[in-house]
Amino acid sequence: MTIHYIEEKQLFHLQAVDTSYIFQIVNGYPVHLYWGRKLTHDSSLSRFLDYPKQAWIDRLPQEYPQYGSGDFRHPAYQVQLEDGSRITELVYQSHRILNGKPRLQGLPAVYTESDEEAQTLELVLKDPYSGLAVILLYSVFRDHNAITRSVRFVHDGKGAVRILRALSASVDLFDSDYEALYLAGAWTRECHIQRRRIGPGTTRIESRRGASSHQLNPFMALVRPNADEEHGEVYGLSLVYSGNYSAEAEVDQYGSTRFSIGLNAFDFSWKLDPGDSFETPEAVMVYSGEGIGGMSRTLHRLYRTRLVRGVHRDRERPILVNNWEATYFNFNAEKIESIAKAGAELGIELFVLDDGWFGKRNDDTTSLGDWVVDRNKLPNGLTDLAERVNRLGLQFGLWVEPEMVSPDSDLYRRNPDWCLHVEGRRRTEARTQLVLDLSRQEVRDYLFEALSEIFSTVPVSYVKWDMNRNMTEIGSVDYPAERQPEIAHRYMLGLYELLERLTGRFPHILFEGCSSGGGRFDPGMLYYMPQTWTSDNTDAIERLKIQYGTSIVYPISTIGAHISAVPNHQVGRITPLTTRGDVAMSGNFGYELDLTRFTDDEKETVKQQVNLYKEIRSLVQQGDLYRLKNPFQGNETAWMFVSEDQTEALVFYFRVLAEPNASHKRLRLKGLHPDYQYAMMDSELILTGDSLMNFGLTVPHLHGDFTSTWFRLKQKQA
Repeated sequence: MTIHYIEEKQLFHLQAVDTSYIFQIVNGYPVHLYWGRKLTHDSSLSRFLDYPKQAWIDRLPQEYPQYGSGDFRHPAYQVQLEDGSRITELVYQSHRILNGKPRLQGLPAVYTESDEEAQTLELVLKDPYSGLAVILLYSVFRDHNAITRSVRFVHDGKGAVRILRALSASVDLFDSDYEALYLAGAWTRECHIQRRRIGPGTTRIESRRGASSHQLNPFMALVRPNADEEHGEVYGLSLVYSGNYSAEAEVDQYGSTRFSIGLNAFDFSWKLDPGDSFETPEAVMVYSGEGIGGMSRTLHRLYRTRLVRGVHRDRERPILVNNWEATYFNFNAEKIESIAKAGAELGIELFVLDDGWFGKRNDDTTSLGDWVVDRNKLPNGLTDLAERVNRLGLQFGLWVEPEMVSPDSDLYRRNPDWCLHVEGRRRTEARTQLVLDLSRQEVRDYLFEALSEIFSTVPVSYVKWDMNRNMTEIGSVDYPAERQPEIAHRYMLGLYELLERLTGRFPHILFEGCSSGGGRFDPGMLYYMPQTWTSDNTDAIERLKIQYGTSIVYPISTIGAHISAVPNHQVGRITPLTTRGDVAMSGNFGYELDLTRFTDDEKETVKQQVNLYKEIRSLVQQGDLYRLKNPFQGNETAWMFVSEDQTEALVFYFRVLAEPNASHKRLRLKGLHPDYQYAMMDSELILTGDSLMNFGLTVPHLHGDFTSTWFRLKQKQA
């Protein structure tokens, strides 16, 4: 059993693999008592974890706090009643404990494959005055050190209620000795690690862009000041959502911290008529007593095995070549076939045709929405090209950007009201495109039919789904005035519905999410698309920080990483092909350049890279990641992958700039079995796991800037 209830004290004890989460009903309020390392469940808990009933509400550490009745900290929810008042008071009504984990209506979420994998607590709170019921859902996993939370609002009263704020999780911690850890950046420099001390007031990250964003990822952790990769306490919140969100840590006058995550209340409200309900996105809560790395590996295993779905979840991902940086919009069938032919000779498995194959798409100013092949570029059609690629022994993949429309397109000329807009107002264009209104069923139906026509007539095995701008003029002609603040969230629900239909009809297609790179790299999209294009920046040195930061939350199997040409198209840097390969092989590996331009020596290097990745990709994509050297803190970067049974490991080491008269470098490894003997491949060296983790490996001398090396270790059989 993972959820316990002590009835005489109204105390709930949730136990994950190595975590306990405890709260109690006090004067009708669910009051938080403990979140941390797993505690033994016995009767003594109710003696030392018993909150005083005379506590003032502004001091209560609450599970789902309200505003207006004495608590002056930021609330988890707020509603407006029909009389204009914003005062509700939720009190405990009932609860039930279920085996398994119910699905959320219309929202992505972590799942179970059998009821034995988890238990769920449904805690029903009710405001007697308005009739509003709020159900707090807690799911606890048997095999994962995580707890998920979401909230369902049900209006059982009279008259309309308007939800103004609806967070997914809120927890009051008893002190403020923390640093906030989060991922920030911009286009081409996503997921840079930020870490700063919290103090009185609020530390807040958010998106108001209609997408989870390049700027701030929907994740925040509170870490003890002494916490590092291996040691110290970490409390992580990750939101399974792809739209506007907020995460915040508020330190009050008593030094306690309110930590929360959920939908962004900015420019949001949701009308509930009597009988209506509303569900929030799911928050994933992870406690680690083994530092940041422990939190990451919990999230990795959970997301890799119980968020990602479908036939590709456990399959090795193919090595691909994408033509974008090779040709941009300037290609024809012969050029594409020549790149695919070169790829086949090098052992590559998948060719991806990027932007420019449809409508009159010779640049980025036209044709989005017109999902018909450009016969000027491909006179024999897309099916013919795909079959030519297939005959070379490669799978065929395709780029699409379905959520957008170009003003210069047949679709827009037919349906100018199909985009997000407000009548009489300017329609802001970005990248010469507008955003289709996916809150409307007819728009989603058009996209489903147009894309289904392509996917069912062309032998497509992979789709890169791009989204290259954020929302402006957020409005819809399908909804009345009082529901306009719902549109951004309705858009996300519409997108999720469309993706559910498409992935259900075409389960064989491997979908990769993209939003100008990492602008929508979030757990919500991973529910439908097993991997994401991590960044449009393909420079190997910049990618060290981007991929390291992304791995704080996301498993390597979700991280797309490609070798591109030099000088790099984003920063102009020239890096060795071997270094570019080692960085890209630390993710879902591929190439994004003109393979026909390789020299014979480069072709030989690429063949070696392809063959190596085929040997190691199951370890990279499914193994446990350990970060060894932090690129944000010095000249070196290192990480390693360890098989679940600890019999195999792969270590990558990178040095950015050469150092004169440098000392010998040693890498202390992690995650190995201390008693195993490990043989280093291509060497006669045999070392025990404890010596590798405590003394380390000596890094060979590297010459020049932007260099790298790697080590493979396998357990020596007796």
